[in-house]
This record gives sequence, structure tokens and C-alpha cells, in this order.
Amino acid sequence: MNIGHSVARMRENPAFSRILPFALYLLFLSLEGSAWLHDGWPRIDWRWLYAVKISVVAGALLYFWSRYEEIARPRLSLREGVIALVVGAAVFGIWITLDGPWVKLWHPNGYDPRGVDGSVLWLMASIRLFGAAVIVPVMEELFWRSFVMRWIERQDFLKANPSVLGANALLISSALFAVEHHQWAAGLIAGLGYGWLYIRSGNLWVPILAHGFTNMLLGLWVLRSGQWQFW
Repeated sequence: MNIGHSVARMRENPAFSRILPFALYLLFLSLEGSAWLHDGWPRIDWRWLYAVKISVVAGALLYFWSRYEEIARPRLSLREGVIALVVGAAVFGIWITLDGPWVKLWHPNGYDPRGVDGSVLWLMASIRLFGAAVIVPVMEELFWRSFVMRWIERQDFLKANPSVLGANALLISSALFAVEHHQWAAGLIAGLGYGWLYIRSGNLWVPILAHGFTNMLLGLWVLRSGQWQFW
């Protein structure tokens, strides 16, 4: 089998181009939480692995960018932008409020970008904030909304009009989005909110903006409050 031909076919597969960046992100998540990695090389500051993760995911998104017809040319009306910001802010408020033990699937340590003296390492914190507010929303919305929501409605998902997606697509994708996050209840509400924006507008940039605004507000709040478990 011609490897080059197989790679070219995968690159042209619209599902693959939306799944791969997300899969790479999950792979790095598993590495970040791996005990053998931390125990095996205890002198390495593995918090910097986040920078590698975001660079790899960003590289994958850029490689496939021309394949993402839904976001290749940014378009966003003022009304869509305002609604996206309102939803993003609301999700942020819910995220930091809906935080009881019963709404958590697990209890992460969070990402603490402080040095040994207790001061914030601003380069590390800035990379984390940039990744969460810019790269992650594009990667996740391409996967959860553009791919998963439409695929639930129609396996030939590129032909599924987001404006006419049904309740099953919204509910199932939001439930799956919820279990990706340790705060499952807040994640469920976030998935419903971003999914509603996608259906309402038919424009993936609207949930991307909302998602990015949520993550930016959360990151700034974490840096101000020191509630690292939310990161």
C-alpha cells in the first residue's frame, strides 16, 4: 500500500481532519496525568508540556485549515457577536458557581503556574490562557459542534445544515461534551449553550467566540483568585 496515498486520503477525509486535533489534545491530557511520566523524570517541570500540547494541536489545525469550510473565512455579525459574548459570560458564571461535589466526575489538581516562591510564572500562565481561550475553542467546536452534532443527524455530516439540527443532536452531543469535563453539570449546560448558538446562527464562529470568551474569563478569574482547580 502506498503510504503517501493513504496519508493524502486521510487528509481529505472531513471527519479525520476534525477528529485528529481533538485526539491529539486527549493524548497529551493522558500524558499530563500519567504517574509514570512524573515519577520517572521528577526533575522536569511537566507543566511546560501544556505548551507542547497547544503547539501540536495548533499545528494540526493549521495543517487542515483549508479543509474547514465552516471557518475558513471568518464571518460574524454584530448581533451574533453580542449574543455569543452574553452566552459565554453566562457559562463562565455557571462554571464557577456550579461546583459542588455531586457535580464533579473527578477532582483534578488543576494547573498551577506559580514558581517555588509562590509568584505566578507569567510566561507559563500566558501560554495556558492563550491555549484555553484561542486554540481549545476552535479545536473543540470543530469536533463537538461541527462534526459530532452534525454526524448524529447525518453521517454524511458536511451535508447536514446546522440550522435545522434536531434535539437528539443537541442533547447527545452536549451529554458527551459534559463527560469530557470533570464538572459534568456545568459542561452539560455549556454544551447546550454552545450547541444552541450553532443551531440558531448556522455559523460555527458564534460558538467558537462564546467558548473562547468563557475560557478567557475563567482563566483571568483563576489568575486573580488563585482557584487553580478550575484550570
